[in-house]
Amino acid sequence: MDAGQLSLLKKIVDSYMGRVSGLREHCERCLRTERWGGSVVLMVVDASFTSIGLNYFTAVVPKVEEFNKRFIETGRIKSLKQLSKANLSELKKVWRNRRSWSIARSIASYLATLSMHDKEALRTWAGNASLENWREDPVGRIKGVGLVTFQYLRMMGGVDTVMPDKIVKRVVNGILAEAGCEPVEEDLRFIKTAEQVALSCGYRPIELCWMTWLVQREGSMMRMEKYSRLLSKI
Repeated sequence: MDAGQLSLLKKIVDSYMGRVSGLREHCERCLRTERWGGSVVLMVVDASFTSIGLNYFTAVVPKVEEFNKRFIETGRIKSLKQLSKANLSELKKVWRNRRSWSIARSIASYLATLSMHDKEALRTWAGNASLENWREDPVGRIKGVGLVTFQYLRMMGGVDTVMPDKIVKRVVNGILAEAGCEPVEEDLRFIKTAEQVALSCGYRPIELCWMTWLVQREGSMMRMEKYSRLLSKI
């Protein structure tokens, strides 16, 4: 990429970032493993629900909140170890998708072997997980865990990276095309390209990633505006 392309790229990325003020604070909380009030159980449940592709803000978030009220606030599930052994029929009263619960319980079961402390377990796994060898990773091998879910968990475990989901790819590849650069479709190459784009423009990769979701419009409002109160909770 020559200096002219880089300058144009930064100008385009800056224009997007200017529409999502307050994003940095949310991303810092994610990298500190403090989303969902610091509950790693809720982070794993969030990632498992998100894996089936429903609207995050209207479908996933309300159900994670329901799980929180029914299981965590009542003390029925306090740790990853307890989540791994939770009764499926009880869990399905909150979220009917069996595959999501299979993913959640399997992730929880593995992470619980790494540390008695959930936050330490997630951060230990995320810091050691290899992107290039993600399919051989104990979490990557879990049925239903794709690269998007793998990356999402790594981000919540403190790794500054991006998820190669369809919205992130559409927006970032659109930015690349606008700057006269080649779009990137292959997932691993896309992740590395997106990370480089963010860093070259003075942002964290995680900020670029979250920006792509939050600039999407729902009705007459951008998600950043529509869900601004929600962001401080999650």
